[in-house]
Amino acid sequence: MILWRHLEDNRSRIQREMTSERDIFSLSGPLHLTSVDWTNEHHRRSVAASLVQGVYVLERDRQLNRKGPESLAPPWWEFFHFQLLRQLVDNVDSSIFGAIYEFKPLPSNCHYSIQGAPRYVIAFRGTITKGESFTQDLKLDLLFIQNGLHGTPRFEIAMQAVRNMVAAAGALNIWLAGHSLGSAIAMLAGKTMAKTGVFLQAFLFNPPFVSAPIERIKDKKVKHGIRMANSFITAGLTFAIKGHHQCSASEDPFVILSAWVPCLFVNPADHICSEYVGYFEHRKKMEEIGAGGIEKLATRNSIGGLLLGKKESEPLHLLPSANLTVNLSPSPDFKRAHGIHQWWIPDLLLQCKLYQYR
Repeated sequence: MILWRHLEDNRSRIQREMTSERDIFSLSGPLHLTSVDWTNEHHRRSVAASLVQGVYVLERDRQLNRKGPESLAPPWWEFFHFQLLRQLVDNVDSSIFGAIYEFKPLPSNCHYSIQGAPRYVIAFRGTITKGESFTQDLKLDLLFIQNGLHGTPRFEIAMQAVRNMVAAAGALNIWLAGHSLGSAIAMLAGKTMAKTGVFLQAFLFNPPFVSAPIERIKDKKVKHGIRMANSFITAGLTFAIKGHHQCSASEDPFVILSAWVPCLFVNPADHICSEYVGYFEHRKKMEEIGAGGIEKLATRNSIGGLLLGKKESEPLHLLPSANLTVNLSPSPDFKRAHGIHQWWIPDLLLQCKLYQYR
């Protein structure tokens, strides 16, 4: 009896810790979007982020055995007239890591323009730090750092789902979306498809960037000096190790990939993704001082990958092109700077730049 009470108390404690008002759409969702303009960037971003949040809540519903009327996940997609078509389940720990949504606008809403709306959205959640999925999520986080995400069962399931949906509905009708680890999965899926000439609209929230946190250095001259030194070292190592194996432009995977322009959403106060700001800005500065050729070698490689002899593929986090959105609104702490909720708040202070690799 005492043991049973202890187990029940422990279960109740875990439920309280995992249940947050942030999971409740009526308290934390973008209720202001009563009508979605699919040509509006803020609306598109908010819907994509909400659908990713839906995956987080689906997994917490599963872990806490919230079913039927007790489920908190459905409003995160039903508010925008989506239906849950399929859950994507990790066969290692049976956790829900992704979802495929189908857009099903009501006949009464037909007077609103749905031009630009996706027919399907494939969304992926990031790491859940509490509950039974944490161990597997953490393993995948570590594999991402080691550039080994592509060989995991979770990514294989995600990739097969993406291929199936593209074959059934066509690339123009599909969006990819993900947050943190989920954005890494979406990015890898998008890159894989782009290298075959299939370009998917992608919304990547707080995508992880494997690098020393140079962006956190306040002194701009010091920061630029470190980045420039890193570029010269990386370019030198690239030429020394891969020099005689370089592909022609028409065969170079990085050049082929440059036509794919995913939407990246980062926060400077989030050290997990903030390096994307410096990554793209530094490339532009190197071109301006006439060192674009050096940076073209450096931007597609990492020193760690070169030293480890990983010649087959560029690091997952490196991208030739992107539509980069930086949230310059004040963030009180890292948790909020890395969170998915920030991306549907109205009146954000945003800086948007298109970076096209040439």
